[in-house]
Amino acid sequence: VQLQASGGGLVQAGGSLRLSCTASGRNFRTFAVGWFRQTPGKEREFVACSRKSGGTTHYANSVKGRFTISRDSATNTVYLQMNSLEPEDTAVYYCASGSPILSAIRDPHMWAYWGQGTLVTVSS
Repeated sequence: VQLQASGGGLVQAGGSLRLSCTASGRNFRTFAVGWFRQTPGKEREFVACSRKSGGTTHYANSVKGRFTISRDSATNTVYLQMNSLEPEDTAVYYCASGSPILSAIRDPHMWAYWGQGTLVTVSS
């Protein structure tokens, strides 16, 4: 599976962005897809995931109610709609795919495939 993330940019606090992650490869629908983010000097942090096409979604508490993950199986694309952005959301965002068990979805080491990051900068 190869993943290509896009959609990052500069936005003011309170604004919105939508990140996209397009996947190539077989059986993508059966994989979970997740978004993580990372700032300099910190570990990669779980943001959201969709367990598999039509499956359950999970969010970090810090983004619950503001971010929404969705997937378009027809185009093998996963989206992260980010609303009410805060300066603390500034990070490089990565999409990931794999088959982590539910108890391990927040652990980046449990995800097999990664896209390149896309930078999100939220100004105050």
